[in-house]
Amino acid sequence: MHYHTIIVGLGGMGSAAAYHLARRGHAVLGLERFGPAHTHGSSHGHSRIIRQAYFEDPAYVPLLKRAFTLWHELAAQSDEDLLHITGGIMIGHPESAVIQGTLASVRQHNLPHEILDAREIRRRYPAFTPADDDIGVAEHNAGYVVPEAAVRTHLACATQHGAHLQYHETVLSWHAQHDGVSVTTDKGVYHADHLILSPGAWAPELMRDLGLPLRVERRVLLWFDPIGGIAPFEEPHFPIYIWDCGDNISFYGFPHQQGVDGVKVAIHTVGQACTPDTIDRRLHNHDVEQLQALLASRIPALTGPLRDFTTCMYTLTPDEHFVIALHPQHANVVLASPCSGHGFKFTPVIGEILADLAEQGHTAHDINLFSLRF
Repeated sequence: MHYHTIIVGLGGMGSAAAYHLARRGHAVLGLERFGPAHTHGSSHGHSRIIRQAYFEDPAYVPLLKRAFTLWHELAAQSDEDLLHITGGIMIGHPESAVIQGTLASVRQHNLPHEILDAREIRRRYPAFTPADDDIGVAEHNAGYVVPEAAVRTHLACATQHGAHLQYHETVLSWHAQHDGVSVTTDKGVYHADHLILSPGAWAPELMRDLGLPLRVERRVLLWFDPIGGIAPFEEPHFPIYIWDCGDNISFYGFPHQQGVDGVKVAIHTVGQACTPDTIDRRLHNHDVEQLQALLASRIPALTGPLRDFTTCMYTLTPDEHFVIALHPQHANVVLASPCSGHGFKFTPVIGEILADLAEQGHTAHDINLFSLRF
């Protein structure tokens, strides 16, 4: 069979692209080296933050607004627990990167928000113990999605619209000409008009012809049993949060999630270089000690017993913005990701963008920030 588009990688971005293209009536083939919604890449861990007050760059905010619309639409189609709007708060010193960047976004895009001093943060959220000179920027329109449920729902919807999805099949190579593409796997060779590469941490391998300066890093996600009980961390009274600790170190966390043991928290900015083949999936004492040293003075209840952990991978660009673009030598090849550790919240709108690029060669969304600039 000859396809309109072959998609390599069916994690967050690939699954969403498969859905959007199939819904538009195109013949889609999705190829995934593992099973659906697996735990080997970057689209797992029970929860991913969604927010609009985006400290990374105000240019992301229009995409986030569209992503929120699409998240609600996807949740309405899902028979799984997928979307939670809990509110969110960014905490740090007033001059910190997270606070200054968040304020730039909310002011440029007129996003509803509140600025809280340390006393008010402690009053609203007793589990937080910020320093007296810390502040918080709070927004209602924030929360989390369940990444495994999101991927499964996108895949199910893609299949319902006729997409052909194949799992446990490893892509070995791809080749593009002006009139089409071919993809060779360990099970066969496939042909299409267009190709979307959404390989996550496998991007350095499958995009090696571009020589992009990408780095893959290990991250550890931890779940702790709070000292004093779970009640202060329960929805709807506890938000998602990001805490800027200074010195380019920040951590983030979530409310207690029903059906999940412990309360999740993780360091965002500190990791170890790896590849998908060499990542250390074990937990080490320093993984726990490094995080609990940050928590001790900020969320002391989370220095309780460890309940669970998992590892994932960030695939980072030098400026930590995304790469979403057409291949410079092959206009029928779309490059999707790396997303530098903050991309999952954009999953449905990136799927829409990738479908646009494969279908039309352009998109109405502003993706200039994500060009091939290295």
